[in-house]
Amino acid sequence: MSGQGQSYEQDPRWTAVDHYSLSHLHATSQASPTNEVLAHALANSKKQDLPEIAVSPSQGKYLKLQAQLIRAKNILEVGTLGGYSTIWLASAGKDVHVTTIEVDAHHAEVAKANLEHAGVADRVDVRLGPGVEVLPQIAVEVKQGKKEKFQLVFIDADKVNNWNYVDSAVGMCEKGACVIVDNVVRKGRLAEDVDDPNVQGARKVVESLGKDPRLDGVVVQMVGEKNYDGFLFAIVK
Repeated sequence: MSGQGQSYEQDPRWTAVDHYSLSHLHATSQASPTNEVLAHALANSKKQDLPEIAVSPSQGKYLKLQAQLIRAKNILEVGTLGGYSTIWLASAGKDVHVTTIEVDAHHAEVAKANLEHAGVADRVDVRLGPGVEVLPQIAVEVKQGKKEKFQLVFIDADKVNNWNYVDSAVGMCEKGACVIVDNVVRKGRLAEDVDDPNVQGARKVVESLGKDPRLDGVVVQMVGEKNYDGFLFAIVK
């Protein structure tokens, strides 16, 4: 999905397929969120100097459809950025609530503005701070019954803490919940034991999840207009 920590690897065929398919499958007359809302979120984020590492439109719609498929009502996101993926997730239904964590105060403010423009701000709780610090706070709220358990988790933040985020989130999830960890393929470098903290973070989450009896998962490789990468898809047993 996003290409944090790596240069993009692009191919005109991948981009053409994304543009062609989404022009038919997310037509303006039927779109939710609307294409205007999505374009505004990207344009405003760029104007506010946020890095252009949001998920692609096709990947955003995949997240929305996945949320709808499992009828998720309570969603956890680690890594808000400008709120682009958050808008997709919050658009999965009027009764959906997204709790999203962002470490950068400027990014969080831009995200709030984008969410407000999208008309989904009332469905989103933006938490400011490092994920490793905020997640335990949310876990306490869940344990105390102040917040419901999650049915879907989307992790798209600093890659070195991938496993820490998953490990923290699992205890807050319902049985059968879906956990998606973005950017683990790293243009194929996942299979290489190289001295790169982002690759090592990806390898750690794959290897640790594979040993964890609470989870069952698979890595899905992807190409598209943004990159050759992929994500780790898991369910909570």
